[in-house]
Amino acid sequence: MPNLRFRQRAVHRAAFTAAATAGLVGALLAPGVAQAANAHQPRLANLQLLAINDVHGNLEPPAGSSGTVQEIDPVTGRTVATPAGGLEYLATALRQAREGADDSITVAAGDIVGASPLISGLFHDEPTIEAMDELGLDVTAVGNHEFDEGAAELRRLQDGGCHPVDGCYAPGRTFKGANFNYLAANVTDDRTHRTILPPYWITKSQGVKIGFIGVTLQGTPNIVTAAGVQGLSFGNEVATINKYAAELKSKGVNSIVALVHEGGYPASNVYNYDCGAGGSGLSGPIVDIAKNIDPAVGAIVTGHTHNAYACMIPDPNGVPRSVTSAASFGRLYTEIDLQLDRSTGTIVRPSVKAANHIVRRDVPKAADLTSLIDYYRTLAAPIANRPVGYIGADINGRGSSDFEKPGGDLIADAQLAGMSAPSLGGAQVAFMNPGGIRSDFVYKATGAEGDGVVTYAEAYTVQPFTNMMQVKTLTGAQLLDVLRQQVSGLNLAAPKILQPSANLHYTLDLTKSGADRIVTDSVRLGGAPIDPAATYRVAANEFLAGGGDGFPAFAAGTNKLVGPSDLDVLVAYLGAHSSPSSPLAAPARDRITVLGAGSDQD
Repeated sequence: MPNLRFRQRAVHRAAFTAAATAGLVGALLAPGVAQAANAHQPRLANLQLLAINDVHGNLEPPAGSSGTVQEIDPVTGRTVATPAGGLEYLATALRQAREGADDSITVAAGDIVGASPLISGLFHDEPTIEAMDELGLDVTAVGNHEFDEGAAELRRLQDGGCHPVDGCYAPGRTFKGANFNYLAANVTDDRTHRTILPPYWITKSQGVKIGFIGVTLQGTPNIVTAAGVQGLSFGNEVATINKYAAELKSKGVNSIVALVHEGGYPASNVYNYDCGAGGSGLSGPIVDIAKNIDPAVGAIVTGHTHNAYACMIPDPNGVPRSVTSAASFGRLYTEIDLQLDRSTGTIVRPSVKAANHIVRRDVPKAADLTSLIDYYRTLAAPIANRPVGYIGADINGRGSSDFEKPGGDLIADAQLAGMSAPSLGGAQVAFMNPGGIRSDFVYKATGAEGDGVVTYAEAYTVQPFTNMMQVKTLTGAQLLDVLRQQVSGLNLAAPKILQPSANLHYTLDLTKSGADRIVTDSVRLGGAPIDPAATYRVAANEFLAGGGDGFPAFAAGTNKLVGPSDLDVLVAYLGAHSSPSSPLAAPARDRITVLGAGSDQD
């Protein structure tokens, strides 16, 4: 059932006082209707929304390029990478932002948990849920990563209780669940045909009802393991939001905000890039979604693509509407200031102003977050601090903007090495999906282990899913289909370039389109061309091997053999191929020859 309780959290609610404002503020947009400027003199209330997305359990400041934000240096005019993120700093930034606000609500657009570093992932993301409560989160949409461990585990994160397998992590300490509201308006149980969590949340600000609708991307089943979404259906984002916007209006809720775990790609990676007139500088799925959402929705908070933007995109009536995203990993937060018309209960659309702010590390840490993080860091230390390998320099994975990533090459090599023995499947080639590479292998020490040391925690941060490895038999024709599906089908608009093991080489021609971008005649395995009629043993993690990320050719493979986890084979490879005196160097990135210009978005 929809969550109808009106909750007012003292941790960040200011007194609900606002004087009647004299004078005309601007044209008002009631649901679906632009009001004339002289229709009436509204009584206005100021409301602040603070928004985050895609935290992914990053309690501590993210390492390497994952822990920076691109901004323009005001002195030199050059783009610089500014260190950012860490929930101790995010909590301080949010608390400072709330000071002086008549009222403030903190929202999120999904992927708060999942693909998390060890300090959170080891404890099934209970630490992140507790941290979100500490920093004052009120409501969030689910994201695709909220389903990494299935719907039952998602409900446990909301409702509390010890993990069904691992139990509680300390004597006398039971996980209480989230004090904030998870929303899943477009996720239904196939048996009951009801949403697995409330579709919306209603609260009040200064006497005005506000409804928040939360959805994840309809394509969630394509990017989550089959077990995580078994028995669930994911509806269209626009149809779902419009359905519940109508339901909210029927209940007298005319101020509506959509929390959407789907996003876009700005033309610049600078965090405060101007999207241009009509949001012309933004592309990707969220553009069409925003253009078709009911005008009754006054603002749209988004996520998923890990990009930063604060754009104005026209609604179905052609009226500009705020669409925002705060990058990822807690490096930014979005401040959305708006006014509520007490008379009509609507968001005054022309009043909506949004901007992203960097979570800088030159502010005091929030003591309560420090205490929480220290607690879990101590619990995790015996596992986290164990050295597992050595590198001679940064080996970028998530932080690389190239199609072929050094960190991805390393992972693929580890998977081939780990699965090549006949007893483990006899793999002849391995592939790693780029979206599964969650961080970089960072040379500079973040703790006491010393520069170049890769700890278990650092390896876990790069490969946090612990997907089981699989080896399947594919025909040469199917193997070529795998390569073509990187740039066609579900991946036509946003290519997903797989990271190949060192024995595979081919050319990617960006001057062509679709599947033709793969130069078939250039594909070589061990120096020999692929024979479409021959068979090959191919290694990949269980998500990719099952056809995830838009690779159905993998799912067609036969003679499946299941091996260790992807993390286990990575740790084994690091241990076997590096030492303090002989650290690993970054792979040369010579496996994919790229013709034409371009970069990937994973």
